[in-house]
Amino acid sequence: MTPSLAHQRCFNHVQREAVAKCPVCSHYFCRECITEHDDRVICAACLAKAAHTPLLQRRPRVGLMRVAGCFLGVFAAWFFFYLIGQALLATPTAFHDGTLWNSH
Repeated sequence: MTPSLAHQRCFNHVQREAVAKCPVCSHYFCRECITEHDDRVICAACLAKAAHTPLLQRRPRVGLMRVAGCFLGVFAAWFFFYLIGQALLATPTAFHDGTLWNSH
């Protein structure tokens, strides 16, 4: 059985009461040792590790996603205007000439 958070002490400052548990290293920390990053609470040591290594690994994927997003946006715009053009081509010639509204 694990003790509750109220009975835990900070990993770095033994005299201080712990307020949170780091999800990465599973150590307990006080308010000064813990920080919020990307909507989660994480200790400074784990944040430093996460800040250095994944950036180099994430960059190619981020660039690829941006390029794919640009192509998808251009394709969506082209498809929209293509459909508008097809709708205009499907309208009768009399509509374009202005004779559709004239009564015979």
